[in-house]
Amino acid sequence: MKHFRTMFMGTPDFAVPALKALAESAHPVTAVVTQPDRPKGRGRRMTPPPVKTLALELGYPVVQPENYDDPTFIEAVRAHAPDWFIVIAFGHILKPRHLVLPRLGALNVHASLLPRHRGPAPIQWSIIKGDRETGVTTMLMDEGLDSGDMLLKSRTEISAHDTAASLHDRLAVMGADLLVETLEGLAADRITPQTQDHTAATYAPMLSKADGRIQWSQTNRQIDALVRGVTPWPGAHTLWGDQRLKVFQVSPANALNPAEPGTVLSGFQSELRIATGDGALTIDEIQGPGGRRMPAAEFLKGRSIPPGTRLG
Repeated sequence: MKHFRTMFMGTPDFAVPALKALAESAHPVTAVVTQPDRPKGRGRRMTPPPVKTLALELGYPVVQPENYDDPTFIEAVRAHAPDWFIVIAFGHILKPRHLVLPRLGALNVHASLLPRHRGPAPIQWSIIKGDRETGVTTMLMDEGLDSGDMLLKSRTEISAHDTAASLHDRLAVMGADLLVETLEGLAADRITPQTQDHTAATYAPMLSKADGRIQWSQTNRQIDALVRGVTPWPGAHTLWGDQRLKVFQVSPANALNPAEPGTVLSGFQSELRIATGDGALTIDEIQGPGGRRMPAAEFLKGRSIPPGTRLG
């Protein structure tokens, strides 16, 4: 079997299992390219990306260019002479002039079943949109956004309890396994690239804090999917007057008396039951301003949100 020389390009936690798997494979990593260290936390201390931390532990050279057209970076790529760029959650869009630097091109692991959910936030949107399954796709990169020819796919069901966090961790491991399987298949000439159906493509844009605001006029299913899909980032929230309440978990409930969506319903002691577009939901876990995450019953011990209150 052929052994490919690879240059790994990734940044966050999602890419870490793939680098580990590649390090244990038959395909040598010549260098690791990742984003520059950034200030993080309250102290704004310069913090290396997770991929850099692992790369240094594994003894790989690390390249952190600010400018990908810098001749120093271009020469570094040529010096390492990779057959493939392996690109996973890199955080920078490579231009066609970069994609031709490796001998064979660039291979990407994307956290969706392409062509569905192209873009930067496929994990979150697969839950928010109510998909029953998702997965990972390996593909050949081109000048488009996640539009290259597909190589292999791996699928998983989205459970009723999955959050973006749990799905992220599962797909990261699946992506690592699929990466190695793809390289082995390419080395053995067992994989035929498949063109995507571009007419079926959907886009998964980056989320902002505003995207986590609950619209109580939506259905129970839609609100539950939103809460799970934006946990942990950017987080679901609702407004109580001028206060922002973070919502971590909801469950379906009966609405004994019809009310406008967003209304706190009466008759449920130690429970925060809210009218929705098609019934009611109970907020199970919540966090107030400056507080900590806690069960709603505990939250209500220290404050009163009387029936009839409108959340929005």
